[in-house]
Amino acid sequence: MDSGVRNEYAGRLEELRTEWTRSHSKHTAAAAILALLTGLVFMLGVNAVRRRVPVWWPAMPVPLGVVAAVEFRRLRAARSRTWRSIRYYERSLRRVDGHWAGDGYRGAEFDRDGHLYARDLGIFGEGSLFEFLCVARTAIGRRRLAQWLLTAPTLAETAARQTAVRDLAPRSDVREAVAVLGAYEFSESTWETLGVWLNAPATVFPRWLPAGAAIASTLTACGILAAATGAVPWLQAARWVEPILLLQGVAALTVRTEVRRVLDATGPVSVEIAVLRDGVALLEKERLGIQGAARTLGRLQRMLALLEQRDKDWFNLLFLLFLGKTQLCMAIERWRAEHGAGMRDWIERWGDFEALNALATYAHENPDAVFPEVTADDARLEAVGIGHPLLANEDCVRNDVVLGEPTRFYVISGSNMSGKSTLLRAIGLNAVLAYAGAPVRARSLRLARMQVCASLAVVDSLLNGRSRFLAEVERLRLTIEAAGSGPVLFLVDEIFSGTNSRDRRVAAEAVVQTLVARRAVGALSTHDMSLTEIAEAAGLGGANVHMGSREAGDPMDFDYLLKPGATRETNALAIARMAGVPIGD
Repeated sequence: MDSGVRNEYAGRLEELRTEWTRSHSKHTAAAAILALLTGLVFMLGVNAVRRRVPVWWPAMPVPLGVVAAVEFRRLRAARSRTWRSIRYYERSLRRVDGHWAGDGYRGAEFDRDGHLYARDLGIFGEGSLFEFLCVARTAIGRRRLAQWLLTAPTLAETAARQTAVRDLAPRSDVREAVAVLGAYEFSESTWETLGVWLNAPATVFPRWLPAGAAIASTLTACGILAAATGAVPWLQAARWVEPILLLQGVAALTVRTEVRRVLDATGPVSVEIAVLRDGVALLEKERLGIQGAARTLGRLQRMLALLEQRDKDWFNLLFLLFLGKTQLCMAIERWRAEHGAGMRDWIERWGDFEALNALATYAHENPDAVFPEVTADDARLEAVGIGHPLLANEDCVRNDVVLGEPTRFYVISGSNMSGKSTLLRAIGLNAVLAYAGAPVRARSLRLARMQVCASLAVVDSLLNGRSRFLAEVERLRLTIEAAGSGPVLFLVDEIFSGTNSRDRRVAAEAVVQTLVARRAVGALSTHDMSLTEIAEAAGLGGANVHMGSREAGDPMDFDYLLKPGATRETNALAIARMAGVPIGD
């Protein structure tokens, strides 16, 4: 936990709570004034009907009522934003205090079967890297962050992300603004909904219809206006407008299928466009590469909002008189044709920004994290003081790891619970963070751009009829294939533990020989001492290291530090005794 960040968040939270308390009295006063003016208008209206007061008296409080209503809505919206800001900083404080697991988005929907490291490194799920990082306001941003954690980009893209993360890291104000986007906390914006609409086939209306509908609406409006001003009698105006309305009705019936298609497609979009528009407006305000998009999206939002009013009593007559539903559907289709490509770009940019904002939050809340150097070298990883990024600082033990020439791989031996798996995950998760463009939990890290391949949590599958051993063999086969296409960082926990010691030794050495021959680097852990011989095989470039208890200490008193050489201690019997199993000395 960084005390400076914690004090910053706690101070801002106190300000917001004070603001919330002060705004309550203003909100209550505005509500009372609005209620009083509404009651006054009603009372004066009753008395005007009874001819106790002049007929224009009820209109006198209306301007004040409008002002009070506008102010009431403004205060209500401001209180909503303040409340959501309070919740945002409460969650942020829990995160910096280490109480974040189970409190955020877990990203289970982004998990992929057969991915080379997602499940093994705990990228998704409760207590995962995704949950730790994700502060995205929209599903668009969550989707992009997941993509970045699953796939390494080009070196240029990683460098560009690092620059952006550095710039955004101190911008707590921007992160707060993102957290309160939209009218409501549950408002959403998803790529699936917007993408389906953007990629749907175009709805084609007759070419004559837009101009014809505009002329008919203009003539109808002129007729109503002429009658309302007394220029012509209402009966004459009705005779003038009647054939126009009949023609409009025929036109509406002609394109009812097309209109229904547009209505069905835009229904879900109308509830998701607002947050995207507000987000794009934020990007424009911060001058982050988008100009004019918010206004263009605002036009679409207004059309969709009008379309939603089509069945309301006060709008229904207008829609009928002016072919409103059909004209709006045509206008929305024209908008999609003109701005669909631009909207796809705005969605992509917003997703990128939210992912960068999540990484910047991590950088801000972990000022001791450093930006790694990612190179185009042969497979290599040089880390000084690398630690698990999800552990609290006070619980994180750091180690130095150097993989490359001359040491291509580690065989990490050690007793149960000594920290071998945690170290493998620390290496893998920091590599994932590095490629995504984030800082890492290390004093320094230099690594080549590599495909991370991990076999740390492979399980059997009853559904697919595969044993754990077969599943592990499949994962290692995919790792070897990946090594044939480019640099690979392999991380294997308890390799081939599902078979006997002799076969395990032979198979493990064959796998390591193949990977090293393809210039891969990595580490494998074991508590089977026969596997430590692999590191001593001539020409492989291996090194034996181990993790265990403190020197001359209790076999359960671990220091989680990486030490040279193979281990010579075990603690299985000690663990069994702790569990109450009656085992003698």
